[in-house]
Amino acid sequence: MTPVIGFAGYSGSGKTTLLEHLIPLLKARGLRIGLVKHSHHNIDPDKPGKDSYRLRHAGCNQTLLATKERHMLYFEYPEPERAEPQLEQCLSQLDHSQLDVILVEGFRDQPIVKIEVHRPSYGKPLLHPHDHNIIAFASDEPAPEGCTLPYLDLNTPQSVADFIMKRLRDN
Repeated sequence: MTPVIGFAGYSGSGKTTLLEHLIPLLKARGLRIGLVKHSHHNIDPDKPGKDSYRLRHAGCNQTLLATKERHMLYFEYPEPERAEPQLEQCLSQLDHSQLDVILVEGFRDQPIVKIEVHRPSYGKPLLHPHDHNIIAFASDEPAPEGCTLPYLDLNTPQSVADFIMKRLRDN
């Protein structure tokens, strides 16, 4: 199984920004990276009027749009079947033979290894005191008193990349 590392925090904590800086650093070290991102918003990256959009909306349950640059796989869920996505199902849809690590944004309640992303200025509660799957604390301020997790500076993505590389080597 491909190693999975989650990034958990409340909206606005900086998870996406951290990953945006972290992914090129890990890629430069030779890692092949997969990403699963959970969203609470209705998304549609396809464009109305395009053939793929028209065919997908004609009634397909699954549509794979393939080009030489990328593949996009769409799953359509009818009204009675709609539910929050399950992380295990999302992970099973990736081609693990082509990946060295999978980064997960969101799914903060799932029992996976994760790094907490926290900005004290936002006034949100800490996650690590209630989640034994959190392995590090990333913040733009020093770790709170009593936090025994490794501290990672959000403003230094290189330190997060170093932490992940060490974790992958040690496991």
